[in-house]
Amino acid sequence: MNEHEKFMKAALRFAERAAQNDEVPIGAVIVKDGKIVARAANDRNHSKNAVSHAEIAAIVKACKKLGDWRLVGCRLYVTLEPCLMCIGACYNARISEVYFGAYDRNGGGATTVVDDFRNNTLNHNLTLVGGILKDDCSKMLTDYFRSKRQ
Repeated sequence: MNEHEKFMKAALRFAERAAQNDEVPIGAVIVKDGKIVARAANDRNHSKNAVSHAEIAAIVKACKKLGDWRLVGCRLYVTLEPCLMCIGACYNARISEVYFGAYDRNGGGATTVVDDFRNNTLNHNLTLVGGILKDDCSKMLTDYFRSKRQ
């Protein structure tokens, strides 16, 4: 198991927690210097808050723990391709790298947005890599939604 798989497995554990709480199973971890500094799960239904995505919660926790809004040198691992809001928050927080599991053809926007941002003159660059343990991440989401339809 490589380092990216190790951290994605940690994100998957938080996605499982989300599912246990009847939330869409999305989990995220933020890593700095090879150590997890923040962990979070999707919490929109419970919190009744549209912005309670796993990525946003992890960013908030990492900022608090590290004592800065700038998360330079941090990597985000998330089980589903980030939406437009979350990828924007990653840029704003100066996260260096984002790794995600499953691609989201309907609600994701990370790959499209990052490609567009790379062509502009932003003062921050973001590395984005998808498909880390994508089968495991996709299966968790598929199983969750299948159970909701039954």
